[in-house]
Amino acid sequence: MTPAPPTLTLYGRPGCHLCDDALLVVQRVSTDHAFTLQAVDIESDDALLKAYLERIPVVALDGEELYDFFVDEADLRTRLSGRATH
Repeated sequence: MTPAPPTLTLYGRPGCHLCDDALLVVQRVSTDHAFTLQAVDIESDDALLKAYLERIPVVALDGEELYDFFVDEADLRTRLSGRATH
């Protein structure tokens, strides 16, 4: 049985250029690594807005927050490669 692909969550909001940049990195990585992408608009929930407003974009892999403000593409690729071998 093939394990489910990991889930990558991108917390951001419309009009955030750093969020747009992070999404472009994630999309590049998706050409080589399988994962489920969840884009979360922090403006949809007051608690999310309070938690993430000063940190966006925030990227989490299977619930573990990895990056604030920018995505380290090389590190993300390494982490996803490591998950594929387990």
